[in-house]
Amino acid sequence: MILLFFVIIRLWLAATLPLTPDEAYYWVWSRHLQGGYFDHPFMVALWVKLGTFLMGDTPLGVRLLGPVSCLLGSWSLVYAARELIPSRSWPQSGYKVVLLLNATLMIGIGSATMTPDTPLVFFISVFLFSLGKALASKTKKSMIWWGLTGVFLGLAFDSKYTAVLIVIALGLYGLCKKELRKNVGFWVVAPVFSIMIMPVVYWNYTHHWASFMKQGGRTGAWQPERALQFLSELIGGQIGLATPIIFIFFVLGIGGARKKNRLLSVLIILPMIVFLAHALGDRVQANWLALLYPICALVAVEAVRSVRWGVISGVGITLLIYGQTLFAFIPFPPAKDPIQRQTAGWPLFTQQLILKAKQQGASSFVVDEYGLASQLAFNQNVIPVVGTDRRWSLFDMQKQHYVQGLLVKELHHQAANGENGSLCRESHNKTVRCYQVEVVSDPTGMLLPTHL
Repeated sequence: MILLFFVIIRLWLAATLPLTPDEAYYWVWSRHLQGGYFDHPFMVALWVKLGTFLMGDTPLGVRLLGPVSCLLGSWSLVYAARELIPSRSWPQSGYKVVLLLNATLMIGIGSATMTPDTPLVFFISVFLFSLGKALASKTKKSMIWWGLTGVFLGLAFDSKYTAVLIVIALGLYGLCKKELRKNVGFWVVAPVFSIMIMPVVYWNYTHHWASFMKQGGRTGAWQPERALQFLSELIGGQIGLATPIIFIFFVLGIGGARKKNRLLSVLIILPMIVFLAHALGDRVQANWLALLYPICALVAVEAVRSVRWGVISGVGITLLIYGQTLFAFIPFPPAKDPIQRQTAGWPLFTQQLILKAKQQGASSFVVDEYGLASQLAFNQNVIPVVGTDRRWSLFDMQKQHYVQGLLVKELHHQAANGENGSLCRESHNKTVRCYQVEVVSDPTGMLLPTHL
């Protein structure tokens, strides 16, 4: 019943809140399905495509599978708990895992929006279920469960590249366990995983390894003088996204898993070592650790007797964020409010740009920033958008030529509407962001253009 309440609230939020620029970007992906994209694999685009097929090109359509997948993933975790934390009485342990996970901001907000982390968390959850069944099964069916483990790990990788850390951790654990080395089913995981990720590998192969190079290039960053700042941001981000009490439960669970549950400990610690090492030289985005949250919820329930206050505090904080998101009861200026800055005023601003383009005789919008270009594409289908960022050149689509375009570029200083040709996006008659607007010739000759 509590999970159903969560789903209803998240569906309401998904339908009510305008899309963020990143979500609009993934919607653009969904209109050009392919094996991969410059930033991420294809799964988020596929999920958006399925959602918009059912609910249309609306915010709810884009986000539909988020709340639904969270319900199905939660069901998987209930049963994963039976096999992976046998020291706790089941099904109570499974219910606690699900409540703890759903009380985090990472899941509470993440499942109501659509990002690559949304399918990633779902597939990690069902992977844990299949892994538990594979380890527990002593019959010929274990081969099927090991195969499904490879399938779900592959789909997790097709959602976000960080899933490979779980694959490596599971592989190392299995190689160190004699009974797993002798289990034929365990050796099925790697080839099945490899088959499942072939669309992403093939797309990268045919596009000069663009996405692998972008994401892999992060590992070369090195700013040790800022390591303390990056580490504090990493820890602070997790305290915020897990919520404080649940973060403490996670830490206790990780500490206890070293003795109580070696498998889950390895699945958490190896990725954590990678993230911590990266934080010594560059910033680790807080959401990168999303793949660990279902596993952390399992070890937390194994380590603590009661999760009540963690769940109550987490749900309370999440509901406060929901309230601020929907009703803005704390009156932040739109330009300072992170939610309004991303979501407010796009439809009216887009209509004003259409009018401006028609007045100036422009046949396209010319935009270099991917979020702005995606919002303009999502909020109208009258004037095509020409993206000049490298991302757009990697879409597999036919290029078109436009004689004249309206260049739209964000200004990094405040301006009045109409000042020096600028146009401002507003919320409740207050400025959110201002943009330079001017006519340019031969927009398809600028950098790496494509038609959205």
